[in-house]
Amino acid sequence: MNMVPVVSSNLVAVGYDSISLTLRIRFHNATYDYFDVPSNIHQGLMNAGSKGSYHARYIKNSYRYRRI
Repeated sequence: MNMVPVVSSNLVAVGYDSISLTLRIRFHNATYDYFDVPSNIHQGLMNAGSKGSYHARYIKNSYRYRRI
């Protein structure tokens, strides 16, 4: 999965696999995979002015995840 660096105080990079619908987010202290994430959520994250706020509001408590 290609990871794209992002400008954020919390997130470092974001990757997305459109086949498995897996969103990978690398934070400063850990990396997480989020499962069954629709592509519009990934696009919303990438287009968000505040990626940390978008993650907290739309992703963090909405999708299954695993620390990797």
